[in-house]
Amino acid sequence: MKVTRQQLTNAASANIISAQQADDLYQFLQTQDQHSARFSFTHVLYYLGGLVAIGAMTLFMNLGWETFGGAGIVFISLFYAAVGLLFSHRFAAKNLIIPAGICATFVVSLTPLAIYGLQQWLGVWPDDSVYRDYHRYIQWHWLYMELGTLAVGCAIAWKYKYPFLMMPIAVTLWYMSMDIAAMLTGGDYDWELRKLVSMYSGLLMIGLAFWVDIRSRHSADYAFWVYIFGVMAFWGGLSLQHSDSELSKFLYFCINLLMIFTGVLIVRRVLVVFGAIGSCIYLGHLASTIFRDSWLFPISLTAIGLGIIYLGVLWQKHERDITTRAQRFLPRPLRELLASRN
Repeated sequence: MKVTRQQLTNAASANIISAQQADDLYQFLQTQDQHSARFSFTHVLYYLGGLVAIGAMTLFMNLGWETFGGAGIVFISLFYAAVGLLFSHRFAAKNLIIPAGICATFVVSLTPLAIYGLQQWLGVWPDDSVYRDYHRYIQWHWLYMELGTLAVGCAIAWKYKYPFLMMPIAVTLWYMSMDIAAMLTGGDYDWELRKLVSMYSGLLMIGLAFWVDIRSRHSADYAFWVYIFGVMAFWGGLSLQHSDSELSKFLYFCINLLMIFTGVLIVRRVLVVFGAIGSCIYLGHLASTIFRDSWLFPISLTAIGLGIIYLGVLWQKHERDITTRAQRFLPRPLRELLASRN
């Protein structure tokens, strides 16, 4: 819960705390929160500049760099990486954690380019594809670039411990799930297998994100990006599955409801958002197919919606008692994680 200056002023007006205490507490909270990403103009400039620099070396890379040859690409990438680490150290020395983390992330994002250049230099690049295709197409031979990026990303994240460093790691894991499917199919477009690989690899990423969440519960949010791409891979693979069985479709609805409940429990909005979209897709299926000509379906759905609202009223009324009793049965690390989110 974010505490504003106005809320503290209101607390002082209600004689809960003094005006001096309200001011001191606000200054303390500002100090504690200065390194957390938030929607301020300063942080927008930080991330906008960082994403432009990262995008220039990844998504927006053009064919002009091919003229440097493999060796040239390697040495230029190493020079850029050195500059990125230099800026990261200087920002960290000035206690500017957000830009320091962005610069370190820029270094990790250079890794696929450097490995591509190295393969070109050594003459082991397998076809006529170029680096800019890495972010556009699915190919099995991108795996070398992805494994190298994971190794460098994990090493830098372990040393510097900036939460934003998890972003390229999460993106790389997402890319790997698609490229592994291409490797297993020999490059053929076997979409059934690809959907299954995406679903199960996404589920593994969600499990990894939860493990990271537990381990980092007393520090920064390192699991944010892993949750996002894990949920995208899992939910995308799940939603693209085809079945003519109404039972399977209902199970899909139940899985999405479970995602919503889990997202609310551990305060992860990405689970709630995708779960809500999946639930709406199932309800749309019922409205357009099963109950297409039934006048009772909209009435029943309205009653269910109002019932859910009433359930929310009851939950708000008894939330503390229910939560306290339920958390007695949870492991201590999970209780501490939930307590840090409330």
